[in-house]
Amino acid sequence: MAGKENPRDIRTLIAQFRTSDNWMVGIARDLLWVAGVVGTIALILFLVCGTWPAVVTIESGSMTPNMNIGDLVVVVQKDRYGEFMTWEQGKQANVTRFNGYGDVIIYKPNGMTSVHPIIHRVVAYATTTTPLTEIRGEQLKENYTVAHDGYITWGDNNPIPDQFASYEGIGTPEPVKDGWIVGKALFTIPLVGYLPLHIVEVVIIVAVILILHEFYLQSRENERTGEAESRQKKAGKKN
Repeated sequence: MAGKENPRDIRTLIAQFRTSDNWMVGIARDLLWVAGVVGTIALILFLVCGTWPAVVTIESGSMTPNMNIGDLVVVVQKDRYGEFMTWEQGKQANVTRFNGYGDVIIYKPNGMTSVHPIIHRVVAYATTTTPLTEIRGEQLKENYTVAHDGYITWGDNNPIPDQFASYEGIGTPEPVKDGWIVGKALFTIPLVGYLPLHIVEVVIIVAVILILHEFYLQSRENERTGEAESRQKKAGKKN
């Protein structure tokens, strides 16, 4: 039928794209290969972790020394790979995460998507019916009553819980609702997180390397072609 492309023509175009010696086509092939590898890794991470993003980078010192700037954190669903625990539950069960009681969660403060998520430890669960009298084993000067049920969080290197502090662009974080939790930290990889922190520079470097590589291959091909032509000319003169 008119208007439909012949599958054979499509296969021919693909074959030409795969075997073309043009340096721009070569760069396009390399970029597609990189995109395919990155996409495959992202899909595997999503299937294994059950959440997105499946990895985040530590950008501040609020969790030092248990999580440091530049650490890459693998994030999983809240109830995946072990029971989810607050500081109080972890202490009762004598189970630690990242050298402390309670899971470390990644959450959207006040449900906001316009700011970076916060990565802090869950220390308690507060309800509107029961005022908190202590947090992380420390007696409060005044009982703390929440406006809605949610988790109280605290950076290991911070002097006070998030819900008692104020952050630029956020204000005071409210107790964390389940719907605000991106996931919990499963493990960290030191220093690898510096790559996404400098993603623009990394992309530029990769692009430059790919271009230089294609130029190198093209120059080698030109040299081989020139040598072959030179041998042919010499052979023709002898004949």
